[in-house]
Amino acid sequence: MVSERIIELENLSVFQNHILVLSAVSLTINKGEFAYLIGKTGSGKSSLLKVLYADLPLIDGNANVVGFNLKKIKNKEIPFLRRKIGIVFQDFQLLIDRSVSDNLLFVLKATGWVDKVTMQRRVHEVLDKVGLDTKGFKLPHQLSGGEQQRVVIARALLNDPELILADEPTGNLDPESSEGIMQLLFDISKTGRAIIMATHDYSLFKNFPARTIKCENGKVVEEKQIII
Repeated sequence: MVSERIIELENLSVFQNHILVLSAVSLTINKGEFAYLIGKTGSGKSSLLKVLYADLPLIDGNANVVGFNLKKIKNKEIPFLRRKIGIVFQDFQLLIDRSVSDNLLFVLKATGWVDKVTMQRRVHEVLDKVGLDTKGFKLPHQLSGGEQQRVVIARALLNDPELILADEPTGNLDPESSEGIMQLLFDISKTGRAIIMATHDYSLFKNFPARTIKCENGKVVEEKQIII
């Protein structure tokens, strides 16, 4: 059986502020695959992720992401691309004046949901998946860092994405919280969602080994499994 490709990049160039940061990027990610994206600060990890969700334009090469051809994508189609991609940021980016549930409802409204009963049900479903089904009434500052990151992952799951892009999701967390977030992300990948996780924290690899892709010297290369 042929694996379903969620990402297919061919001879891609990545530019940030008109400066070439990565060239000749060719990469495939299959459904349900978990991959680490590693490399020094400034090596192009975040820029590559931004190309995948069309925050940076595709200038050279070809890219198909969750069924969209990024070479031909129109501006009006970008919201539909992003509905199929969940994005997890290091710095949470939660609305601090709204409860956890209202943070999630805000995203549902922004992505076209209208039925209030269905929206409430979806919020409960994703909070249950991340182990926060009793915390929906709380404000973000009333949660620990690990719990806030779980809210961010719940937000990423709202539209049942095929792909999750996680940019340093454990960067601001203590080791115990990091382990919980990693287990959650691995469990999510087992449900058929592809996950690319940019990270500097190589200590995670021992308990959570996975395919490792490295940005180095303007290229993207496959790394052998890193042993700590």
